[in-house]
Formats: sequence, structure tokens, C-alpha cells
Amino acid sequence: MSRFLILQLRPEAEASDDEFAAFLAKGGLTPDRVHRIRLDCEDLPEGLDPRDYAGVIVGGGPGCVSDAAEAKSAMEAKIEAACLSLMPAITAADVPFLGCCYGIGILAHHLGAEVGKARYGEPVSAVRCSRTEAGAGDPLLEGLPEQFDAYVGHKEAVQTLPEGAAHLLSSGPCPFQMIRHGANVYATQFHPEADAAGFETRIRIYRHKGYFDPAEADDLIAMCRAADVRWPERILRNFVRRYG
Repeated sequence: MSRFLILQLRPEAEASDDEFAAFLAKGGLTPDRVHRIRLDCEDLPEGLDPRDYAGVIVGGGPGCVSDAAEAKSAMEAKIEAACLSLMPAITAADVPFLGCCYGIGILAHHLGAEVGKARYGEPVSAVRCSRTEAGAGDPLLEGLPEQFDAYVGHKEAVQTLPEGAAHLLSSGPCPFQMIRHGANVYATQFHPEADAAGFETRIRIYRHKGYFDPAEADDLIAMCRAADVRWPERILRNFVRRYG
């Protein structure tokens, strides 16, 4: 059985471990079915080929693809370069790929679309996502309602749909919530693995990272507890079932 490659970008160990546990739990995966690489503290193994895996999952992180090169830390630049180095093989061979939050920026940037902060950033919140016509029959959205809430929080967003990509999900604040390139390369702006407890953890860890006023943390945690965010994880489960 081929393993899934999980690439993580969060330099905070607690956030990274919590995200990894969520990928396993929500995807129905066990540790022996994945190859986990924390790009903040590991390099990609020499010769790593994404085609050797059942699929590739990229998590979220505090970096922004659209930041100027001189504004990126050495770690952020290293993580971005590692992710982008795999995208030519992934898109050329249509390797199953699910980019979560940061991953949509990586995919769109690789495909030549604009990623930036001019429009469509979303504060930490639960946002209503709606299927587009193209998303109606997509296998990763099987079993999900036409509209559902998902957790978001991002400074940058895809500004224009990459040429040839399918637009699957939209929201009022951010039109490009989920896209697909080819048949198997997907990315979401929201976090399909996140539940209320996981997002509370991230709010606490990232409260001084510029996503929100630190004084709002308790209100945001209350929002997480009140939100009905149960459907996005099915996208992750569908991805694992389809390609595993």
C-alpha cells in the first residue's frame, strides 16, 4: 500500500503536531500509511519523487507566498522553495494533491495565477462555502451539502483563477475557496482538517502573529465553540479514500 506524503510548514511544534493528528484522524489514516516531513526542521530527502506516493497533502502555516523575498525569513523561503520544487512533477503527472490554506497559494503561484493581499483575505472565522456549477459533481465533494461552514484565517488569497483550473467552492468574502487542476490536484483556502478544538489551539498559538487583535482571542474561541463546522473534514476523508 502506497503511503501519503504529508508536508507540514508550521514552526511551532504544538501547532504542527495538532495539525498532523487532525490529518490522521479526519483522513482515516494511521501513522504507518504516511510519510510526515516537517519542512521547518527537515529538508526534502534527496531524490524524493511525489509520484511514489498515493498522494501529497500540504498543511497550513504562517508564511505568505506573496510576501516580497526580502520580507521572508530564511525558514519561510526554505519551506516555500521545497513546496514549489515538487509542483512541476505533481501537476505534470496529475499526482493526487490536496493543498490546505498555504497549499492553494503554492498551487496557484506555480500555475502562474496572481496570489496576493489586495483582495479576499479573511479574518479568523467560520465562513459559509457554496458549491459552484463545476463543483456539483466533483468526487471530493461527494456527501457534502451545497453549502457548509469552514474555518478560515488568511492574509493572502488567490486573486484570479489559474488558467484551466476548475472553480469548485466559493464564499462571499473569498471567491476561490476550492480549486482543482487536472483531475487530481486540489487546493482549499479553508482548513478541511480543522475542528473547534484544533482552531482554538491555533488561535492561542498565533494570537501575536498578525491574524487578529490579541484582545479578540477569547471571542474567537467562543466563535469556534459555537460554529457548526462538521463537513469540511469529509473532503479530506474523500481524498484518502479515493487515492489510498
